[in-house]
Amino acid sequence: QVQLVESGGRLVQAGGSLRLSCAASGRTFSVYVTGWFRQAPGKEREFVAGINWSGGNTLYADSVKGRFTISRDNAKKTVYLQMNSLKPEATAVYYCAAKRTRGLVADPLGYDYWGQGTQVTISS
Repeated sequence: QVQLVESGGRLVQAGGSLRLSCAASGRTFSVYVTGWFRQAPGKEREFVAGINWSGGNTLYADSVKGRFTISRDNAKKTVYLQMNSLKPEATAVYYCAAKRTRGLVADPLGYDYWGQGTQVTISS
């Protein structure tokens, strides 16, 4: 099993920045890909960004390209999501997810482990 704990969510003004963290524990050697998803009230969970084990490959949703950056520190077993130029529509619960198989995918069904989420609220 792999446990994921997100942190860093808070209230931020539009145009501001925020960095989310996802700390992993347990059988982390089995994880190849880590992703960030978000879910706004009344909406489906959507892919935000993903990164492979080495950090050499990343994938972003079109809506966040150029503003969000995913990175990882394997020594700390932590994946980060740096979010800049935040917009009110980014308000959501942000989830960290991990998958045991290779390949960056945006489908949440492709992920095996999930954290509990952290609330991000962007005020206009």
